[in-house]
Amino acid sequence: MQYAVSAIRRTQAVSITLDARDPADARQQAEAQGYAVVAVKVAAGARRGVWHRAPDFPLLQFNQSLLILLRAGLSVVEAIETLADREGRGDTKQVLTRLHEQLKVGLSLSAALEAQPAVFPPLYVASVRANEQTGALTEAIERFIVYRSQADLLRKRVIGAAIYPAMILGVGTLVIAFLLLYVVPRFSLVFQDLGDRIPLMSRLLLQWGQFANANWLALVIAGLLVVAAAAYALSLPPVRIGLARQIQRLPRIGEIVRVYQLARFYRALGMLQQAGIPILTALDMVAGLLPASLHAALASARRDIGEGRSISSSFETHGLTTAVSLRLLRVAERTGQMGEMLERTASFHEEDIAQAIDWFIRLFEPLLMIAIGLVIGVVVLLMYAPIFELAGSIQ
Repeated sequence: MQYAVSAIRRTQAVSITLDARDPADARQQAEAQGYAVVAVKVAAGARRGVWHRAPDFPLLQFNQSLLILLRAGLSVVEAIETLADREGRGDTKQVLTRLHEQLKVGLSLSAALEAQPAVFPPLYVASVRANEQTGALTEAIERFIVYRSQADLLRKRVIGAAIYPAMILGVGTLVIAFLLLYVVPRFSLVFQDLGDRIPLMSRLLLQWGQFANANWLALVIAGLLVVAAAAYALSLPPVRIGLARQIQRLPRIGEIVRVYQLARFYRALGMLQQAGIPILTALDMVAGLLPASLHAALASARRDIGEGRSISSSFETHGLTTAVSLRLLRVAERTGQMGEMLERTASFHEEDIAQAIDWFIRLFEPLLMIAIGLVIGVVVLLMYAPIFELAGSIQ
């Protein structure tokens, strides 16, 4: 959700808009950018319905195009103007136009980006600011492209792996609903005069059929309301956080989720370290990538690092490492290549996560098909049991 933050910076009162989970997260993001926060409130127009989301700015595509133009010899102002002129989407063109206008009046690229915090994340702005001071802007953009591409690749793997099981579950649910709401009620009308001669389980199923036949409209409305209520509940941050905590408690899946969260954390931290941003500042900026359950651990680790302890020992003490990442962090401290080693750590864990996803899907798909097949088979068997009973009594 977007929050309007009233703050003070360099003795000037400003108002910025941030995408955050809650007001506390918005306050933390603003303070990490150097603002003295005065008040935080929900931004006007931010309370959207479940089905009405603001279109996302294509940040990865923007950086890829900007990198090509800068390497072709265009200045930053010329490159942004070119991108704004060729853009056809209204919201994206508006963002690029504002960016170009701010650059023309003399603002640096990082300052112009920072003026639109709802579009350009603090990680990206900080990386650009650190590198434009050394004349290495293209390296900062290229590094962010790698960071965003790797994050998107893992997300696409998860979504791609979940499509087929979701289709199986959806089709199976529709078939079961068709049997229970259409076929079974009609069978119940045929066998309603048989009474106690029908087996008990078949009798219960046919009684359900009679009930569904008499109240089908109410059942359909109730089903739609349940789906709508579930969709609305999943749109609420407290519900999503509670669901994530329950998932993390699952023995194997919880560990995979934890490693995924740490991998995102390592990759973002590595990008900022390679940009030359101090470790304590970088930790403040990447805190939002970790779940709320790990914020206290990160704050404690940051305090230990500020007191002079090594990064590896601080992370290990507060549960922010894995067996592999701990050893790689110790190597990085000896070689002085912390940023590069953090990115290698993230890549290692992302490959492990991809393999775990493949393993889970290969196991889950047949189990799901077996479960749906059993349910459909039991319903069909119970529907035809009265016919078998009649055939036996005739003989």
